[in-house]
Formats: sequence, structure tokens, C-alpha cells
Amino acid sequence: MNTIEKNISAIDFVHDLARLRAATPLVQNITNYVVMNNTANALLAIGASPAMVHAREEIAEFAAISSALVVNIGTLSPPWVLSMLKAVGHFGTQKKPIVLDPVGAGATTFRTTTAIDLLETGHISIVRGNAAEIMALAGHTGAGRGVDSLSKTNEAEDAAKFLASKYNVTVCVSGEVDMILNQGTKYNVVGGHPIMTKVTGMGCTASAICAAFAAIEPDFARAASHAMATMAIAAEQAAKQAAGPGSFQMHFIDALHTLSEGQIISKYASK
Repeated sequence: MNTIEKNISAIDFVHDLARLRAATPLVQNITNYVVMNNTANALLAIGASPAMVHAREEIAEFAAISSALVVNIGTLSPPWVLSMLKAVGHFGTQKKPIVLDPVGAGATTFRTTTAIDLLETGHISIVRGNAAEIMALAGHTGAGRGVDSLSKTNEAEDAAKFLASKYNVTVCVSGEVDMILNQGTKYNVVGGHPIMTKVTGMGCTASAICAAFAAIEPDFARAASHAMATMAIAAEQAAKQAAGPGSFQMHFIDALHTLSEGQIISKYASK
């Protein structure tokens, strides 16, 4: 698979952020108990609108009014898997973007099988996970420990290319350098801060922000790259003020809310 490596364009990033904030897309999240509050607040801060809806009885109605879907397998149960599959079916039929976060794929058979079943629907737009999760979905061996990855992003490149080709998806591998690729394009996003690894749910937040950008930008590699760049800038700004992980969370939400054209141009104008 041949991919063209691209750099983030500050002009495109500013444009997409403005479109997101103007559209206020409703993002439905079937996500895990650990991160619901974090995810909802992050979406609100960046300019989207969150819906944390899991009941199968509501899926069809919310699919009709939502702009994008996040399916996060962090705290799985059989009833939630049925809701995920139903939601993916409805959103897929309506050609609306779907982001899969395969939390802990590779840790258990149930977890890995569920993520693959969701991919097999053919409706997933973006898969965002750490290196170990992406490698597990591709049947490769990576070093993982539950939801944590001990593998480096570049170790997952072959696995990401395999998934992108097999399922026609954009794959976002997060780490010290975030790698986003599909069958035609590849981005590397550098930035963020080490303290992010001390705060639960940062990856889940990234998946939700991917969905928010995908709601307004049909080039999913571009959307995911802008989402990860948003995470990077916000983390860098938050870390300047934080005394530790607790205050970092607060400042991170503020940094999403105040993300500005100037900050984007300062980081990416020369790219």
C-alpha cells in the first residue's frame, strides 16, 4: 500500500476548527463508564455536543439526529455489544462517520473479537488506538498491559496498513508520535506531554474529538490528524499550568475551549 506523507496545514486546521465550532455536531458516544464525564466535557469544550446514549431502544432515533458515533469498548458487556452493533448499523446505513476505540484489544478474547466484529460490519470510518491495540486487531504481536501499550507507534505501522487496506478505514495510532494513515495518506503528529499517560481516558478523549472533526470533514485522515493535533496543543498548554495529573485535567479542558488560531499557526504555519 503506497501512501503520500502529508504535513498538517495550519490553514486547513484553522478552517476545520471553525467549521466544527459553527456546526456544533452532535456526537453519540457508546463509551465506557470510566470516561463518560471526561469525554462529554472535552466535546463540549472543543465546540461539539455530546450524547452518551447506550440503550438499544434509543439507538435509531439518536442515529437520525446525530452527526457522528463513537464506539468505545472500554467496559464491555454483552448488552452493550448489541447496542454497539445496532448503532454501527444505523449510522453506517446513513453514511455517518463512526470511530472505533478498541480499548484493551489483545487483552482478552471477548474484547478482541468484539472489536473485529465491529470492523467486519464495513461501516467503521476511523480506528483509533494505541500501538498494542492496533497490532492485536491485525493479528500481530505487540507488548500490551491491559489498556496500556508498551509498543511504539512505528512498530504498529504494518498492522495499521493492513487494517486500512482490509477494512477501508483510517487508522490512528496514538503514542509519543501519533500516526494517522489510510490507503492514500499518512500524517505524523508530534506533540503532547508525558503527563498525559498519568491521566485516565486521554485516548478515549482523542477518539471522541476524532469523531467531532469527522462530523464536518469527510477526509477522515485529515479529520483525525486535526483531532490529534488538537490534543497535542491542548496538552502542551495545560502542562504549562498544571501541578500534577489532577490539575492537568482541569487545564486541559480549558485549553480545548480556548484553542485559538494563533496557537495553531504558531505550531503548524511552517509545516
